[in-house]
Amino acid sequence: MKITPAIGPIVAAVLLAACSSAETDWKKAQADNTPAAYQNFLQQHPTGSHTQEAQTRLQALQDEQAWSDAQQANTLDGYQQYLQKVPNGAHAADAHTQITSLERAAAWKTAQAANSEQALQDFLQKYNEGPEVDQARTQLQKLQSEGYRVQLGTFRDNKAAEKARDTLQARFGSELHDIAVIAPSGSDKLHRVSSEPMTEADAKAACAKLKKEHQRCEVVKR
Repeated sequence: MKITPAIGPIVAAVLLAACSSAETDWKKAQADNTPAAYQNFLQQHPTGSHTQEAQTRLQALQDEQAWSDAQQANTLDGYQQYLQKVPNGAHAADAHTQITSLERAAAWKTAQAANSEQALQDFLQKYNEGPEVDQARTQLQKLQSEGYRVQLGTFRDNKAAEKARDTLQARFGSELHDIAVIAPSGSDKLHRVSSEPMTEADAKAACAKLKKEHQRCEVVKR
């Protein structure tokens, strides 16, 4: 269809006005520089010279807001939510690092509470770097070099020893953590029910507490 000379200038004026409106709206969106401003611009101008730039800027601001929320919460759930919202976001690597750090800290807290060789070795098997790893290695060396046990009884029969262990674990597990049956070695024929290795001071303190509860015990060097 041919545009008559009279209509041509009108069409040109409309196009120019639309272009001018888009530029004005873009400058306003840039000045506001908020997700809402860019979303509003894209709704009004879904296509155009600034569409891609507006989408990029909107995604960047949403990414930064999600990361700020995650940092403020500073929890496993907070960082996991960030990764769910923007799995390929600018801070994805940092989020993974923070998740590992929080998980390691929680695992170390559990290992510390147990304070046994097995708990520390399990922790070190799972994690090989981080400040808690150095602490775990130091604590493990301490237990291994200063290993004392609280011995609770001796038995000739393994079944009797295991039954006693279960009973004592239920009664004194909070003080002694893991109570074990130590099998006979060499010429020794007795099964010994004892605590996991601990420091001499901790062993003496635990045994003293058990004696107050009328439980026979002695501190032995493992």
